Amino acid sequence: MTEDVLVRTEGHAAHVVLNRPRALNALDHAMVTAITSALESWSDDASIATVVLSGAGERGLCAGGDIRAIHDDAKAGGSASAAFWRDEYRLNAAIARYPKPYVALMDGIVMGGGVGLSAHGAIRVVTERSRVAMPETTIGFVPDVGGTYLLSRTPGLLGTHLALTGASVGAADARLCGLADHFVPADSLPGLLTDLARLPADEAVALWTRPAPEGELAAAREWIDSCYAADTVEEILQRLLDCGVPAAKEAAVTLQSKSPTALKVTLEAVRRARQLGSLEQVLAQEYRVSCAALRMPDLVEGVRAQVIDKDRSPRWSPAELSAVTAADVEHFFAPVRDELTF
Repeated sequence: MTEDVLVRTEGHAAHVVLNRPRALNALDHAMVTAITSALESWSDDASIATVVLSGAGERGLCAGGDIRAIHDDAKAGGSASAAFWRDEYRLNAAIARYPKPYVALMDGIVMGGGVGLSAHGAIRVVTERSRVAMPETTIGFVPDVGGTYLLSRTPGLLGTHLALTGASVGAADARLCGLADHFVPADSLPGLLTDLARLPADEAVALWTRPAPEGELAAAREWIDSCYAADTVEEILQRLLDCGVPAAKEAAVTLQSKSPTALKVTLEAVRRARQLGSLEQVLAQEYRVSCAALRMPDLVEGVRAQVIDKDRSPRWSPAELSAVTAADVEHFFAPVRDELTF
């Protein structure tokens, strides 16, 4: 194990703890390899009944992949990011198919790659501190780690709204969108961990589950479903501006700050994911999209603006939605030399 991933057993529960709290447990290739190895070793271990995922520190489970490393690799024209994604996406699929209860404690910030490690699990626990998001369009990227699979299967078009805006949701809305299952107050997590060591996972979680605080998205379904049903990003944006709901206008302003290319590719990716039959098929599509994004200018520029220079003023290329053509979008879905297989 790398020290960035800690493993231990307590009773019949095996624990994976992401251990980069200063980096909000950002995920790198070595961590993916370590998690994969641990899950494989426990899958046939009769002494292990449950696997539990959590994050070190008080801020969250995982803020996503190590985007500084991806930025540097993209800028250098390297292949390290593609290799990382291959193993990460295979891990996402393995979590979804894991033969034992996989309990993800989605406390605090859970974004991007953190969603991939948790939301495909069998038992997904959120707290009042949970903020769950796929914010990739902010950095000129497209939701991955099975995010387009999950967001294409939400009630109505809530997932399209979350994919395009990158908005984060709390516990109730994560449950509404199918990203989580159970609400457990954060101060009850130690008790839950104690019971997971001695009880079947579903029984332990049931003992600590409580009603979640009220969310926001259920009341917004009418304008979200209406606006995001438009055929194009341009039409979605216009509907948001015209519908007269303050929250819709806020969403429009948010979209206007995102990478135009990422927005158009994301909309297409979510809509194609809805038609694909399995998580593995969607992950293979996401791998194509991610590899294409690695060679486009907006990913490097987006990470520069948000993470490196932190000026929050990305210079997107192209800068206008109208300049992103259907052919530009289709390029992201073209086959790659080494297709992702499972």
